[in-house]
Amino acid sequence: MESGRSGEFCYNPDTNYDEAIMQQQRQIENEIAESQPLIGKKESLNVLMKEFDGDLVYQEKVKKLQARYSFLRRTRGDGNCFYRAFGFAYMEQLLQDKNEFNRFRPLAEKSKDELVTLGFPQFTIEDFHSVFMEVLDKVGAGCSVDELVNTFNDQGYSDYIVVYLRLLVSGHLQKENEFYSNFVEGNRTIKEFCSQEVEPMGKESDHVHIISLTSATQVPVRIEYMDRGNASAPSVNHHDFPDGSNPHLCLLYRPGHYDILYL
Repeated sequence: MESGRSGEFCYNPDTNYDEAIMQQQRQIENEIAESQPLIGKKESLNVLMKEFDGDLVYQEKVKKLQARYSFLRRTRGDGNCFYRAFGFAYMEQLLQDKNEFNRFRPLAEKSKDELVTLGFPQFTIEDFHSVFMEVLDKVGAGCSVDELVNTFNDQGYSDYIVVYLRLLVSGHLQKENEFYSNFVEGNRTIKEFCSQEVEPMGKESDHVHIISLTSATQVPVRIEYMDRGNASAPSVNHHDFPDGSNPHLCLLYRPGHYDILYL
């Protein structure tokens, strides 16, 4: 960007601004990638106390959280954190639960055909499903947690898993169109909502996405909500999806972001 003597922007016809913007975006993405992995290491919840040093409201909420959980695993805040956190935490759980793996694998295997039946082009979803099953089978073969972390930190593999989870959500929403249409605002159809708010990478998730993914996969999840609300009597509230379930998968939500919690 060029500027005149007054510091104001001056257009230069010889400058390729699109390329400059793309280069700047790539630089920002690289800086984020270097400082924040897609899936972080398992850390003590004490790191949150340090993160909120001097913030008495949040520190009290961290103490409440520490009464129920011991560890945290961070995810990159890129708009895909819910799907990435869910995908990693669930596959990590499957490493210790062969019965659950045996239940889920056939469901995941046939999910591609169900998406095709719903109208998704097979050539579009084939590669995403293939990578998802490849990583799932690594888990079934007993890979280590470190190997799973490395896989989820490989941008190619990791993003393909996120894309496929987004497709599962989209497919479920469209399959149960009548029910979910009550949750969609702005006079949009479910298909429009999915194409705008579910399928694109980087789109953040809310209750509709969570309900849909837990229903599509039949994997319950507990979300612990930690925000600045109720400052006079700090507490951390949780919600189980679906209601009344007993989730082993726990995620921490702070405004706009999800991380993984461990007992």
